[in-house]
Amino acid sequence: QVQLVESGGGLVQAGGSLRLSCAASGSIYMLYVMGWYRQAPGKQRELVATITSSGLTNYADSVKGRFTMSRDNAKNTVYLQMNDLKPEDTAVYYCKTTARSYDYTTNDYWGQGTQVTVSS
Repeated sequence: QVQLVESGGGLVQAGGSLRLSCAASGSIYMLYVMGWYRQAPGKQRELVATITSSGLTNYADSVKGRFTMSRDNAKNTVYLQMNDLKPEDTAVYYCKTTARSYDYTTNDYWGQGTQVTVSS
């Protein structure tokens, strides 16, 4: 099993910045793609950004140029640097990974989420 723990959320004014972290632990043989998703009240969960094990990133159009995802493979941790935050970025942000455990099973895992609130 793999556990994901997010941190770094909070309340920030529009135009401000936050940095989210997601640390993976447990029976980790390999972490493949890792991603950040978000879910606003009354809306479906949506993709924010992904990063491959080699560092290739992909972003939702709504965050391109403002958010940057990075990865520290030695620490099994990914980050989401969020700049120029807007009220519409308010959501619970979730970390997700596809991981292979030492029992050679591969599964998707989700974190518990961290709240980001952007005030206008």
